[in-house]
Amino acid sequence: MLKVDHASVFFAARDGRPVHALDRVSFEIPESGFVVALGASGCGKSTLLNAIAGFLPLSDGAIILDGRPVRGPGADRGVVFQKDALLPWETVIDNVALGLKFAGVSKSERRARAHELLRLVGLGEFAKALPYELSGGMRQRVGIARALATEPDILLMDEPFGALDSLTREQMQELLISIWDRTAKRIFFITHSIEEALFLGTQVLVMSPRPGRVVARFDLDFVRRFAATGDARSIKSSPEFASLREEIRAILHSAEDLRSAA
Repeated sequence: MLKVDHASVFFAARDGRPVHALDRVSFEIPESGFVVALGASGCGKSTLLNAIAGFLPLSDGAIILDGRPVRGPGADRGVVFQKDALLPWETVIDNVALGLKFAGVSKSERRARAHELLRLVGLGEFAKALPYELSGGMRQRVGIARALATEPDILLMDEPFGALDSLTREQMQELLISIWDRTAKRIFFITHSIEEALFLGTQVLVMSPRPGRVVARFDLDFVRRFAATGDARSIKSSPEFASLREEIRAILHSAEDLRSAA
């Protein structure tokens, strides 16, 4: 279980002004849970993810992973960034195996694990390629494989598909669901796309503008339906999906209106 308990973050901007980024955010991610934080830019989604990753300390509250407080980065959390952050001089397989190399795993063992993960993300034949030879979607696949290589307890994903074209984005969403279904990995994913959040999350947390608060929660099963059927079109065109999309859009607009009026 990952538990975020009344997490708050304050920090000083470059000009010295105090910034209240997160305000008493609480939620849990159980085994094989897929939680998506949804909100407009600047609502604290990335701040929350960075706190879970251990990159950013909380000002108040706590983050507990499997009974242990998060006090810094660790191999029990794998991170996939907005940009792929691959080493351009390393081959695909060596990029995937990088964390295993730092962990002291033997070359033969880490390459075997990297090959296995490249096959999982559909890039088995590109092991010897360099990052510049890959498309944006392919590079993000390498990033996912690299994050999975150390077998983390949870995968943290910081808007990893935001820069992709719409078709590639849909393909990556479906690939991620396939990986989640096969590995039962816990995932925390942030996005500003309502449709992406609905399609991926077993739970969606709707966040307000800064300071980021959870203003609504939705427990969903669209992701499990897709894992079972592979039929994204019927799910996204269903009345239930459309109704929830409009309900969440109204919540987000209402939260923005309240902020503007304050």
